[in-house]
Amino acid sequence: MDDFFTIIGGMGTEATETFIHILNERTPAHRDQDYLNYILVNHSTVPDRTDYILDHRKPNPLTPLAADIKQQSQLKPAFFAIPCNTAHYFFDELQALTDIPILNMPHETIKAIKTEVPHARKVGLIATKGTLHDGIYDKEIIDAGYELFKPTEAIADQTMTLIYDDVKAKNKVDGDLYHQILEEMVDGFGCDIVVLGCTELSVAQQRAGSLNYPVIDAQAVLADRCIELAQQLRKQKKSPTN
Repeated sequence: MDDFFTIIGGMGTEATETFIHILNERTPAHRDQDYLNYILVNHSTVPDRTDYILDHRKPNPLTPLAADIKQQSQLKPAFFAIPCNTAHYFFDELQALTDIPILNMPHETIKAIKTEVPHARKVGLIATKGTLHDGIYDKEIIDAGYELFKPTEAIADQTMTLIYDDVKAKNKVDGDLYHQILEEMVDGFGCDIVVLGCTELSVAQQRAGSLNYPVIDAQAVLADRCIELAQQLRKQKKSPTN
């Protein structure tokens, strides 16, 4: 297979399924051959990223993720996408293992705010406690010139309930809880935009919607970037050589 990319997924599987749905749904396709070429690695047994970030005595997710990157690099994909925000804690170490570019989801997401919500000044972040703790979004948001608003401990607990107890454990979305979290971030903190910094929150967004609360879905941004790069590959292949 030519002109393909590799998706390192399975963290969790329902979230990866949502990513693939967004990717395929947004691809401008009118026949089978218009869809993108990609390999999906659904590595569901990767240890929990938040568990490790909060307690390094827990199993290290970097070990299997590094093995995936090394294995897939032998196939020479054009680029990698990792639809798991918390896994980007290991981004630099993973990128150091391969010459093939890995898309940086937090970076792409914050970059997209400038075009999608140009008036935004106050940026809220909801995510796993691992992502909130490791600060992978903090630097991106602050360096871009935004004022960062992170959730209170109570909102963070609500978010973990939505992510782990509902989506991961039951494959269900408590729409009322999701909307309550958004209300607290937007009305309580005055956020102009709220970053959905966990792919399970992307599942909540897909199933429950945002009730017009302003959100930017990191998983959707990553899908759009994959489509953009994959289409560029095809255009380059079709262009006559000089």
